[in-house]
Amino acid sequence: QPRFTGWINLGGKRGPLTGVDSIGFRMLAPIGNPVLELRSVSLSATDPGDSYLGKKPVVDAFGQWNLGNFDGKVHSLKQLQREWAAEEALPATNPFHYSPYGGYLGQRVSPGGFFRTEKVDGRWWFVDPDGYLFLSYGADCVSPGGGGNVTNPEKRPPIYQEMPPASLTPPNSRFNQPSFGTWNLFRRYGDTYPEKSREMVVRRMDRWGLNTIGNWSGMEVIRLNKKPFMLQLRGVGIENGVMGLPDVYAPEFNEKVTAAIREFVTPFRDNPMLIGYFTGNEPSWLGQESRLCSLILEGPDRPFKSELKKQLAEGDTPSKRKQFIHNTFRIFLTTVNQTLKQFDPHHLNLGMRFGHVPEPEILAICKDVFDVFSFNCYDLYPRKEFMDRITTATGLPMIIGEYHFGTVDRGMAQSLWQVDSQKERGVAFRFYTEQAYAHPGLIGTAWFQWCDQDLTGRRDGENYNCGLVDVTDRPYPEMVKAVSATAARLFDLHSGRLEPISQKPLRARGHGSVPDLWEK
Repeated sequence: QPRFTGWINLGGKRGPLTGVDSIGFRMLAPIGNPVLELRSVSLSATDPGDSYLGKKPVVDAFGQWNLGNFDGKVHSLKQLQREWAAEEALPATNPFHYSPYGGYLGQRVSPGGFFRTEKVDGRWWFVDPDGYLFLSYGADCVSPGGGGNVTNPEKRPPIYQEMPPASLTPPNSRFNQPSFGTWNLFRRYGDTYPEKSREMVVRRMDRWGLNTIGNWSGMEVIRLNKKPFMLQLRGVGIENGVMGLPDVYAPEFNEKVTAAIREFVTPFRDNPMLIGYFTGNEPSWLGQESRLCSLILEGPDRPFKSELKKQLAEGDTPSKRKQFIHNTFRIFLTTVNQTLKQFDPHHLNLGMRFGHVPEPEILAICKDVFDVFSFNCYDLYPRKEFMDRITTATGLPMIIGEYHFGTVDRGMAQSLWQVDSQKERGVAFRFYTEQAYAHPGLIGTAWFQWCDQDLTGRRDGENYNCGLVDVTDRPYPEMVKAVSATAARLFDLHSGRLEPISQKPLRARGHGSVPDLWEK
């Protein structure tokens, strides 16, 4: 059942609560000497709900963690205003020798008017519309005022010291909910906060060396048309598919894909700032083809089910199930790609943003339909052998669509990879990013994400310390320093003239690295 005073994702296998003999707690990488205090334990046959047992609100009036102190914590509006003013006074310079599109002025090939990919001296690059070599160095979810959305406020009143004004909803919010992040922008800029905060996003990108607005970013920033950007297609059937795989056998499938893509791409077709489109993100059925077939067979009658039954008519085997799913995936990707090129021949098909490097059969399918192979990679660094496997199998350049590092000093969860401090986040960023661009096939990365997630959890519970900017609209200085230092090295690094930085974070742990000691 939902727990509105908690905001941590549930993971692992769950079953009936019979024969329970113990309850245990584990920490992935405890910092210092933390203590768990159990204050109220009870057993109930029916769900009693939940309540906040603390005396002190969890969230302060600025949207920060209120139960502890940390370096950089805001204690007054005057302090915030001083720090905002100091940032405003910084020069809006471009010390990275970028072209108007973010390409490198040091090397130019033939211009084409839109972004494309090209191999130069054995190394892959994007080429910007003016012909300059380009590496996509960006962040996801680029939008001002993040990190402070309030979900289910009526069920959580004791945890907030003060609620943001209900009128201040995020400019790009799909939900009617107040936001500490937007409240802080209003405190900073007044009634002009929507326009001023968007301008600040661009100024920050200029100063830090970021040249790409990545996936899931706010359209209000994209429409400024001052930075190259990437988009994810919508309406191509993934949302209504089984485990995200569309029913490509339905008679209306082609018609719906055509209508959706035409409507989506038409506003961007002639925009040179657009790099390209992603088809989807992290297909959940990969490696679970047999389970997916079972769900289709157990589901309602529809073309998907009829085609699968034909495939299995002469014998139901794991190999036949996998073959059916892979053939279906090929039809889906081919249809989307052909339709995309029909209505927008200028921009790139950036791939599927796989959650891991898929098996050879999937790579072979991607080879024929993508311009760029994209995958998300949460690790200490992207392994060379994985990237080699992709380039050998597909012959395509690569983008890493997501990665990040976080810590627990501000009351948020540690992200998918944890380090010990904000300083170590910067160290981990540099090590990962420079190792990535040292590979001749890697031409883009996107840090997930621009701003920290909501302290009390986004709608699925995630509350990661993964931002470049915090809820009070202040950049993390350690991250800014790391981003800028690596930006200045990327061209020579990817060209093979520099070696990637060798300093690793002192201690970094992935979310899957806790050994299962429960039965031992």
